Amino acid sequence: MRDLKLPEERHPEKAHRPDNAQPKKPAWIRVRAPTSDGYKQTRDILKAKKLVTVCEEAGCPNVGECWSAGHATMMIMGEICTRGCTFCNVATGKPQALDAFEPGRVAHAVAELGLRHVVVTSVDRDDLADGGAEHFAQTIRAIRHRAPGTTIEVLVPDFLKCGPDALETVVAAKPDVLNHNLETVPGLYPEVRPGARYFHSLRLLQRVKEIDPAMFTKSGIMVGLGEDRQSVGQVMDDLRSADVDFLTIGQYLQPTPKHHAVARFVPPTEFAAYEAAAYGKGFLMVSATPLTRSSYHAGEDFARLSAARKERPGRG
Repeated sequence: MRDLKLPEERHPEKAHRPDNAQPKKPAWIRVRAPTSDGYKQTRDILKAKKLVTVCEEAGCPNVGECWSAGHATMMIMGEICTRGCTFCNVATGKPQALDAFEPGRVAHAVAELGLRHVVVTSVDRDDLADGGAEHFAQTIRAIRHRAPGTTIEVLVPDFLKCGPDALETVVAAKPDVLNHNLETVPGLYPEVRPGARYFHSLRLLQRVKEIDPAMFTKSGIMVGLGEDRQSVGQVMDDLRSADVDFLTIGQYLQPTPKHHAVARFVPPTEFAAYEAAAYGKGFLMVSATPLTRSSYHAGEDFARLSAARKERPGRG
């Protein structure tokens, strides 16, 4: 679970970076602290199963709302990432060995929480030959066994240092949605995602549809990092060229002074314009609001995504 270390202890790779001021959040992205009984119940179940969630590790602003409704995004393969993205609040370092019992614990938690839809993500595991692909597959199969009525969305890393069979392993396990976030526009990759490659991530999403044309694909970006509207439009075009079905766009929020600075807070009207533009480009589903995150309202969006495909059967 999320620790209370100082930024320089949790993110030693960022210790050399100058401090960036953290601007005051505007009214449209302020949220209340979680206090509900539903939140506490979800927290207790996850703690009892010794599970990590991206909700806590990434400091998601929606944790109170989601946990109160019994929704949580499971983060498998530990809580230490081998990458050092400048936007991310997940700790960087040397991960521990994989826990062979984790897929079963995740499945038990999904069943106990009664989830209709679950999102499973992970840290980057560049230390593993397959990037953790088989661990993802085992988790998907365990959930299918323990909670057969639950739809499954996986938010996978880029498998940059793996062979093509890594992605094939995950797709073969048949998640309902395969998500991989581009995170930002290509011009900001050297600063924001120094360990990743934009066109590699784009190609990964394209390959999903080549392996399984019926599988839903999803990707997302943050805004407020310094991009311009033209570059966001180009990302949309690139994703549509890869036949991606679902796009999420949310406001970047700076975790600590050592992280990438917030260039600006994008107003809700601009998010609405992004949503309209994305639908115009042919996405089946778009979520673009200041508080949008990859797994925010993912279950409801999956139901709408499925309905949209039925209305437009020629897609995917």
